[in-house]
Amino acid sequence: MTEIVALEALAARVAPGQSLAIPVDGSGVAMAATAALIEAGICDIRLICVPISGMQADLLIGAGAIASLETSAVSLGEAGAAPRFTAGIKSGAFAMRDSTCPAIYAGLLAAQKGVPFMPVAGIIGSDLLNVRPDWQVIDSPVGEARKVVVVPAISPDVALFHAPEADRAGNVRIGRHRELAELAYAARRTFVTVERIVDRNLLESEDSAAGVLPSLYVDTIAIAERGAWPLPLWDEYPADEAEVARYAAMARSEEGFHAYLSGFLADHKQAA
Repeated sequence: MTEIVALEALAARVAPGQSLAIPVDGSGVAMAATAALIEAGICDIRLICVPISGMQADLLIGAGAIASLETSAVSLGEAGAAPRFTAGIKSGAFAMRDSTCPAIYAGLLAAQKGVPFMPVAGIIGSDLLNVRPDWQVIDSPVGEARKVVVVPAISPDVALFHAPEADRAGNVRIGRHRELAELAYAARRTFVTVERIVDRNLLESEDSAAGVLPSLYVDTIAIAERGAWPLPLWDEYPADEAEVARYAAMARSEEGFHAYLSGFLADHKQAA
């Protein structure tokens, strides 16, 4: 049964050492929950970006919360490179697991299907095979004779994202963002922050149910108004590009990053 709890209680359910899967910036990023995690002193997280990340991953890296990172990119988009990610790569602050977008989705699909691996086309000949010994090249057992790469299943301990609304039964509206459903299907537990809880049943009609993640796949929900800010939330609010640019400028130095982080945590604590 899905529980509806306070934001701090949701963050407390993410334990050090766990693997945490997060979505791409436009798909509903739980930034308020990220602030709560950092405020709680989370550490040694194995972060999985599905399939890339930006400011969320950069904040967690800068806060020293990350032990390893699996992603195909970390970037602030129009605001430029992710400064704490870049600094962390240079200093070896975390273990880097280079990946590709198709490989990450294939790993999640394998977990959803309950199989140990999934074949992926297009990686043969890539230098990535030199740094990912867990990706194996095999002879295709069916069809024409050819080599294929198989990637292991990715089953995160926790999937974390933000959505516009949930009902009191724990059903969550995700709209067209089916990648969020893929995250929930693959993860052992799914935590969601939402703008609001509604009294109506989101599964009551065919039209509304089509864009809803059923509560069967949702463990914990917390309300966090403007919980994706300064990143966007579809049909709710756009990205605060000026704020992301301010972060990019300040986070170029460690001192600037910590000054930004202090204000970021204070803003979210006040909002909560």
